[in-house]
Amino acid sequence: MCGIVGYIGPRQAYPVIIKGLKRLEYRGYDSSGVALIKDNTLKVYKKKGKVAELEDEVVDKNLDAHIGIGHTRWATHGEPSDRNAHPHTSNSGDLAMIHNGIIENYVPIKNDLLKKGYTFSSDTDTEVLLNFIEDIKKNNNSTLEEALRIALKRIVGAYCILLIDKNDPDTIIAARKGSPLVIGIGKGEHFLASDASPIIEYTKEVVYVNDYEIAIVKADELILKNLGNEKQTPFITKLDMELAAIEKGGYEHFMLKEINEQPETIFDCLRGRLLVGSSQINLSGIDNNIEILKNAQRIVMVACGTSWHAGLVAEYLFEELCRIPVEVEYASEFRYRNPIINRGDIIIAISQSGETADTLVALENAKEKGAFIFGVVNAVGSSIARLSNAGAYTHSGPEIGVASTKAFTGQLAVLSMIALKIAHAKGTITEARYLELIKELEAIPEKVKEILKDTSNIQRIAEKYKDATDFLFLGRGYNFPVALEGALKLKEVSYIHAEGYPAAEMKHGPIALVDENLPVLFVATKDRYYEKIVSNVQEIKARKGKVIAVATATDTIIPEMADDTMFVPDADEVIAPLLSVVPLQLLSYYVGVAKGFDVDKPRNLAKSVTVE
Repeated sequence: MCGIVGYIGPRQAYPVIIKGLKRLEYRGYDSSGVALIKDNTLKVYKKKGKVAELEDEVVDKNLDAHIGIGHTRWATHGEPSDRNAHPHTSNSGDLAMIHNGIIENYVPIKNDLLKKGYTFSSDTDTEVLLNFIEDIKKNNNSTLEEALRIALKRIVGAYCILLIDKNDPDTIIAARKGSPLVIGIGKGEHFLASDASPIIEYTKEVVYVNDYEIAIVKADELILKNLGNEKQTPFITKLDMELAAIEKGGYEHFMLKEINEQPETIFDCLRGRLLVGSSQINLSGIDNNIEILKNAQRIVMVACGTSWHAGLVAEYLFEELCRIPVEVEYASEFRYRNPIINRGDIIIAISQSGETADTLVALENAKEKGAFIFGVVNAVGSSIARLSNAGAYTHSGPEIGVASTKAFTGQLAVLSMIALKIAHAKGTITEARYLELIKELEAIPEKVKEILKDTSNIQRIAEKYKDATDFLFLGRGYNFPVALEGALKLKEVSYIHAEGYPAAEMKHGPIALVDENLPVLFVATKDRYYEKIVSNVQEIKARKGKVIAVATATDTIIPEMADDTMFVPDADEVIAPLLSVVPLQLLSYYVGVAKGFDVDKPRNLAKSVTVE
């Protein structure tokens, strides 16, 4: 959630850090700050609000330094304010620290420190941890590295920490557990960040720090150790990312850019994997574990938010095509409710960032009980990818907009291929059906391109309904999870209250809300439920509700009944969610823009939820 940047080397640190913080704005934040060291002098500048406000704050300040750390904060302990912004300094003024995560046992530690005479200028758990480290260092006459190691063994919670000492201006000390940290390796310089986006401009060689590791970073040296003080060998990874991927490229917003990238990102996801000519699907993570997967007695999809909706679509896919029982779990509930996990169960973890805290903990617990973990993630080298026994990347590229769009369709594309691959291996679908569906899947990028060719009708609908206070999204079968995702998107970027329901459940409560002021959006593409959906539309119209429909381009019945219609090309119902979700993404985007909101950075939201 919070964004972390650090630099040490021959360059001026401040410009590198401030640009990095801007690259991380998409993660969601409410304040920002930097700490710099020059000539054994520690300078800290921090400000509530956007990074631009921090820049205004430091105008005319002496920012000359070759080492520094920076932070964008998403408030957990203490309200958004200047004093709660990071970096924090220790009581002595020697140390500065930034922190992403939550220290769960900070209260007893703080009480102990108060008894010793320590004072606190913020409400944060971070300042408590920093002074705890300093207290250990002072009382044990230890190095800062040793003090940090001792402190980390006594705290409970998640963290990514960057720590500097004005008396050691040649070193940044970092540590992580449950919150990501990437170190970029340059020539005589190092870059530290929450993800690769601040680093890609300078180097493509990175090290992903593992949980319970401490990094001692100098300009020309990187040492990794575990909490037992044993040196670890850094594994250098080459970034497969271009700078253009994290820039707007002429679009007004990242969200619009990423919606429009979907023909390419879905194609990239399928490329080299879906081989229609030879009737094959090549997924090494599946190929190498096909016996385990096809003989699975149960599959559990574990995810949060939009990824959870992808899991719901996958439940329909796997049960229909593979004939394997599937459960879809919110990771936040799954980790706490003591679920029954049997050895040999398949856990499919779905996450854009690969760093979602609840999903990570749920996977660790399931793996300890003997489950086979399969990761479906977008971020290469992420924690979930490394924790999994096997997996498949979505290859959607960096997703900067907080509201997920292209990552969702990438997840659907991967999950569709996995289901088809397992079903074919099991013989639970006919050869003809298998061939039909891989051809359908291959055609999706061009069909998405067709939807995006002219969005003027969707813009008109958005303008018409932008002042609505509530929305109801309805769908059946494969389109029910799409309705949930459409409602979530609208909530995220326009702040309009929206609910998604199975259309058949409408009469069990939600129909009480229907009047002439309520827009009801039906995901109503042609499928086995089509006649039922037509009946549901009639029921809404009979009660004077406003009907918006997502319909198949060849449909003539729904458009006659609906007040407004958004069209998608014809597709098999198994594949249709990859198409029917796109107009809902666009509708949400255009409503948010029409209301004057920053759709890339919705209020209170963060891109990667790395704390509970």
